Amino acid sequence: MSENKDKRNVSEDSRTKTELANRIAGQSRRVASTYQHIEDGVLRAVRWFSSFIDRTLFNGKYTKFVSLILAIMLYAVVNYNSRSSLYTNTLKTSRDLYGVSVTAKYNSDTFEMTGLPDTADLTITGDATSVTSAANSKGVVVADLEGLTEGNHEVKLETEGYGDNVRIKIDPSNVFITLKKKTTQAYDLSYDFINLEKMDSIYSVGTPSFEYTKVNVRASKDTLNSIAFVKALIDVSGQTSDFTQDARLIAYDVNGMPVSADIYPSTISVSVPVTSPNKSVAINVEISGEVPDGQAIESIEMDQQSVTIYGPESVLNQIDKVVVTLNASTITKDSTIMRPITLPTGVNSSNINQITMTVKLGEGTSRKIDDVKINYRNNTNNYKASQPENKTTTSVTVFGTENNIANITSDDIYVYVDMKDAKPGLQEFPLQIEQPAGGLIKYSLDEATYELNVLGETNDEGENSEGTGVNNG
Repeated sequence: MSENKDKRNVSEDSRTKTELANRIAGQSRRVASTYQHIEDGVLRAVRWFSSFIDRTLFNGKYTKFVSLILAIMLYAVVNYNSRSSLYTNTLKTSRDLYGVSVTAKYNSDTFEMTGLPDTADLTITGDATSVTSAANSKGVVVADLEGLTEGNHEVKLETEGYGDNVRIKIDPSNVFITLKKKTTQAYDLSYDFINLEKMDSIYSVGTPSFEYTKVNVRASKDTLNSIAFVKALIDVSGQTSDFTQDARLIAYDVNGMPVSADIYPSTISVSVPVTSPNKSVAINVEISGEVPDGQAIESIEMDQQSVTIYGPESVLNQIDKVVVTLNASTITKDSTIMRPITLPTGVNSSNINQITMTVKLGEGTSRKIDDVKINYRNNTNNYKASQPENKTTTSVTVFGTENNIANITSDDIYVYVDMKDAKPGLQEFPLQIEQPAGGLIKYSLDEATYELNVLGETNDEGENSEGTGVNNG
């Protein structure tokens, strides 16, 4: 039983293997047939293309067209490398830089250099990236003078710090410089205050005191000869009391222009006193012009009678008043007017800048005053003089309101001749008159000249430069 079963299994395996082999053989035949078909198709296509080429290339009808196609192909092949280079090479560019600072390498302790330009212009060439990088770098233009001796030299300018990937053209490329040996000379020290406008005007600076009174200046002999003075520049910005600072030293020529030189030390310690000198002085009104329509000023009342002024003591000692001006020709009725105070030269400031004045008008009137004495001034040569008619007085017309002129006498009026240009002999002098203070009254002379016979003799008394009379002959 078992033996028959084994025989059947062996028979079935044999049939299965035979069928598998038949299927593989069939597939191989189909693949071979397919390859054969493809090969036949390719051969037919080749034969057709070969036949087409033969008909086209060797057909006179298409000769020109074929020649054109071949020429184009030949041109493309020949120029392929140059076209490739055109698209693959980096684009070149250039950029100009103007006003690049020029420095020099030399022994500045030994030599003074002149002739080097302050700036030069550059043209940078290369690929765009390198040019941009070089232009934005902190490169410099350098004149290398190391190893040169005293005298004139032509030096080629060079660049540093722009990189190695660019080409740089410098304008100018060469410069002519002069080297001079330096010497040292001592100078007295003076000073200037700077930024005075930044110091409160009520303060004044006194005479500064210095750590040294002389300084050494090192430069070429020609430069030293051009120096007129060395000054310490003292900055007084915001100072309100005594202060000490290190002041910068500058050398100047005779025209006040700075001179380039080495100053030792370059700064100096200075102590400066700061004070606030002041003085109270009267306010005077100076009237110009005449009130219209025959009127005159009756009175002027000011809201301030005095003002405190600030400045150096030497200036304040010479001042006893300040002035406010008033143009009478602009006043036609009683008015309240504000006017600025005019500060004398040298005064820094005042506690008030203007005053308010009340001006009252009245009817103007005139009065003639006789027997006003004629005085003389500036008889510097002490000449004796006489008046041919023994006339020693004159008449004066006074103008103002009735109240203001009522009490004026001849003793209140000063008339004089100025003898500073007097020469021996008979001559005429212009008569002059001092106007009264305040300007409410106006004096006018009835005669313009005065005749004197000036003697060549000298008055031995020696006191005749000023006097109340001129009839000393």
